[in-house]
Amino acid sequence: MEMLHLRYFVAVAEELNFSQAARKLHMAASPLSQRIKDLEHELGHRLFDRSTHHVTLTAAGSALLPIARDVLDQVNAIPWRLQEAVKPRRSTVFVGMPAGVHPALRERVKRLEERCHDRFELKRWPGTTPDLLAAVHEGKLALSLVRMPVTDPALEIIPVQVERLGAVVPADRFTGRETVDIAELGDLSYIPSASESIPAYSDDMDRKLSNAGIKKRLKVGGTEYSGISELVANGSSFSITMLDPASPMHLFLVDGATILPFADFQPQLETALVWRRDRAEDGDLTELVAGVREIFAEPLST
Repeated sequence: MEMLHLRYFVAVAEELNFSQAARKLHMAASPLSQRIKDLEHELGHRLFDRSTHHVTLTAAGSALLPIARDVLDQVNAIPWRLQEAVKPRRSTVFVGMPAGVHPALRERVKRLEERCHDRFELKRWPGTTPDLLAAVHEGKLALSLVRMPVTDPALEIIPVQVERLGAVVPADRFTGRETVDIAELGDLSYIPSASESIPAYSDDMDRKLSNAGIKKRLKVGGTEYSGISELVANGSSFSITMLDPASPMHLFLVDGATILPFADFQPQLETALVWRRDRAEDGDLTELVAGVREIFAEPLST
């Protein structure tokens, strides 16, 4: 049995949607479906009930899921377990950092580096939340800051910051204003600013805006944050970003765009620190995680 087939099965079982699982695996849905059929044939059991609109686990699929997760977790643990067995006393480990981390949170990461200096050399690794989560799960990163929500059962998750969000709007249209009502944005196109880097959060925000009456969208793939600000300054669109002026995201604001708090909408972005449970429970990260729990005990609110 191939490990890839188990990975494919777990992805579909977690998403219960072949298209979404295929995107997560960076492959097409058709070959993914065929691999699942191959696995079902090899095991002699149907793992999913498929219909036009729904995918559900069969009894065999439900029984296989925890077994497959355990096998994959053990396989993913091989690199760091081997490293643990042959490591020198001071280890170099990596902490993942998504874009736009608040300075106050960066300061806590720095304190963690200083606290664990004798045992760990802590280096930073940039990436999107999906990529960072995958790297932690696979043992490539020791831990990572990520944007919520996160649902991986193999990971320990502690909240470390909640950031209020505001509307990036055309400055000339809202001159002299201190707040903006969500209804005032109904004729503007919403530009998602992080649909690829934090897709779960972006999907949730999109639903909330739709429920609030914001229906128009302008998707500009590959555009950097400053490019989104340029489009907002043109006058026909808006976006959402961190409200705190200390956030590095404010560095991307251009003339003609401004950031206002919502008067009747309270969006926020939650950031968490994650690591593999088995690496902290009598594993190679026990000392590091002890430092994490001390330094990040109280979540920041900005």
